Amino acid sequence: MNATITLTRHIMTKSATALPVSDLALIMERIELIAKRITRELAGASLGGELGYTGETNVQGEKVKKLDQWGNQVFLDAFEHGYPVCSLISEEMDSTRHYSSNCRNNSYCILFDPIDGSSNTDVNGSLGTIFAVKKRAPGHGTAIDDIMGPGTQQVIAGYILYGPAAQLVYSAGAGVDIFTLDRTLGEFLLWKENVKMPPHGSTYAVNQGNMTKWHDGARKFVAHITSRKDKRTSYSLRYCGALAADFHRCILEGGIFMYPAEVVEGGKPKGKLRLMYELAPLSMLAEQAGGRASTGKGRILDIAATAIHERQPIYIGSAEEVALAEAFKVEG
Repeated sequence: MNATITLTRHIMTKSATALPVSDLALIMERIELIAKRITRELAGASLGGELGYTGETNVQGEKVKKLDQWGNQVFLDAFEHGYPVCSLISEEMDSTRHYSSNCRNNSYCILFDPIDGSSNTDVNGSLGTIFAVKKRAPGHGTAIDDIMGPGTQQVIAGYILYGPAAQLVYSAGAGVDIFTLDRTLGEFLLWKENVKMPPHGSTYAVNQGNMTKWHDGARKFVAHITSRKDKRTSYSLRYCGALAADFHRCILEGGIFMYPAEVVEGGKPKGKLRLMYELAPLSMLAEQAGGRASTGKGRILDIAATAIHERQPIYIGSAEEVALAEAFKVEG
């Protein structure tokens, strides 16, 4: 780790980004503040009585963890006066939050999952925060048609991983950089720059307990990569239940994360993970690092959302593994 390069200093040296560096710096300053707040809160959540459920159900029909609700509010507080972001879309909100006072000539929308892997909160497991930023169209108002386009319109994508170390991973269209929080200094310092995902890996991550619900192609794919016929079919399962953490292993060591669609009543497959603030951000990071992200039938970043909480299947990671999954027709 380069102990002299902070996140802010590194941003100011960037070029070829998908948005002006001045806007990038303003937005990432807020993200960095959020990362520090959540890191500190998670360290003492069990002592402060902030684990467990609130007793409420979110728009997804899921029980709300106390930390989910708190994390969502951290984002709202950070961007209430956080120009140039004027709109926020979250897993925990049924509609867009809009701060008209932040709207000027250049303004943005941030889409986020505040506490990714919240089922791990009560067992001291890995957690994350996933986020993406899209540019708002001039004169957009409170309507959101301009941000419902494909993931190729993202100008920033990233995640924060809360593990033994807190790490912030992001791309603004000029490669993927990873920063680690120095808790003594209170600063995120550059750890790895322009990260490249290995083209082939040796691990896969999936909730294998759902296998009976998958398309036959997905079951055959997993059977193939665990057949142990040779080195190319000798994969090991590594799955922790936090999307950011499972993807983090892929971006550093290669391999594949997958969440196949599940065939529901009537035979129609249904994805579980959310396109706009989970899948699209990680797909941008995967491609920026030389990997791939697919629904099993095509590129995730090409999909335009029809609803803010739309769900899709995903196969993401090293280019070789994702191509192999598609060859098995994992989604038919």
